Amino acid sequence: MPSDCLFCRIVNRDVPTRFLYEDDDYVVFRDINPAAPVHLLLVPKKHIRSMNDLEKEDSAIISGLFMIARDMAKEQGVNESGYKLLFNVEKGGGQVIFHVHLHLIGGWNR
Repeated sequence: MPSDCLFCRIVNRDVPTRFLYEDDDYVVFRDINPAAPVHLLLVPKKHIRSMNDLEKEDSAIISGLFMIARDMAKEQGVNESGYKLLFNVEKGGGQVIFHVHLHLIGGWNR
């Protein structure tokens, strides 16, 4: 895990963060600059720099993110009203933290 990776530091508890969910492979926490009333970051503990760096053996990690997203959407009360799931890939795609993570965004009153 790169020592300059913010999400690796969060996973290792070097940066205090309140986890909404944690297991052996993932953590979930709120985005510090939310784009919606519910804006969670779902982060695998394994450091993978970008979606472009995925290996075939990482497919279970990515599918796990989607399963946790489903459960977190229900826990946050947005599963029926609707939500977005978003990966930003590389700088041109809006990626700022270079550690794969999935945004769960929702909670608008529309």
